[in-house]
Amino acid sequence: MTPLDASRKDVLTASDAALAMVLALRADEENATALALWIEVTGTFANAYTYDIYFQSLGDALDDDWHGEQGGLALVVPAGSVDKVRGSVLDVNPDSDEGGMFIENPNRPPRPPASSPVMTGPPVDLSGDVAQRVLQVLEQQINPSIAAHGGRADLVAVEGEVAYLRLSGGCAGCGMAAVTLSQGIEVALRESVEEITRIIDVTDHASGTNPYYEAAKK
Repeated sequence: MTPLDASRKDVLTASDAALAMVLALRADEENATALALWIEVTGTFANAYTYDIYFQSLGDALDDDWHGEQGGLALVVPAGSVDKVRGSVLDVNPDSDEGGMFIENPNRPPRPPASSPVMTGPPVDLSGDVAQRVLQVLEQQINPSIAAHGGRADLVAVEGEVAYLRLSGGCAGCGMAAVTLSQGIEVALRESVEEITRIIDVTDHASGTNPYYEAAKK
């Protein structure tokens, strides 16, 4: 890895509150001090980027990846995400009871040309009783809390006891979104919809005829 130059220092910072939360989470990981917090753009949703945020060894970073250090925490942004993340701040939502994190990103994905077709998979049936009750909890309890920072949680599907959610907008996805899921959304859903015992954060929804769900990195 090459040393940071001045032009690369403004890619990503973390607030004191977010730094404290991430360090506390990292402390529970094996070989914690060798782990960096990786933030990677995985796609777009509702005119905002979606993210995969996870712990991984700092030694895995390549020369073209951005990497920095703040308060004892190494931060890594893969090369392909650097320009999309530049100037972002990882923070904790002070207006939410969920204790979740979000990424305040000044960048927005380019809008597709008006003539571009929108690829979608077959519609998912959300008309069932369980799905409708999950939707009610999201719209009445969860989304009003995370909307303050442009965040939103959408129900993608319900399969048995599992609800698949997509976090978008200002909410961080995957690794750190697990904080929001476990401490807020999952608690609210499991209390209100007893049939749901597990929540999975959907990081990518493939285009085409066979959409799939990809669980968050651990």
